Amino acid sequence: MLFFSFFKTLESKLVTIELKNDLKIKGVLHSVDQYLNCKLQQVEVLNAERYPHLLAVSSVFIRGSVVRYVHINPSDVNVPLLQDASRREYGEGRNAP
Repeated sequence: MLFFSFFKTLESKLVTIELKNDLKIKGVLHSVDQYLNCKLQQVEVLNAERYPHLLAVSSVFIRGSVVRYVHINPSDVNVPLLQDASRREYGEGRNAP
């Protein structure tokens, strides 16, 4: 749940998603669900010469299982909030029976 909560804070931010087939898509993160499926709007394909058929696409739904990396702007990350959530997640895991 930590990653899901983190990505929910990035909604309406510009992200680049790199897929397992080396396709890189840049766009505004519209929504993310518990399976880390992402919906992007205002899409731009970064390696368009390799994927010219995607130039007309304006929004995409990306299944979470095909995502390799999510590149985000460091200024969009709320570090204290992320550290606090990590501590809480780790603390709950240690005290669990």
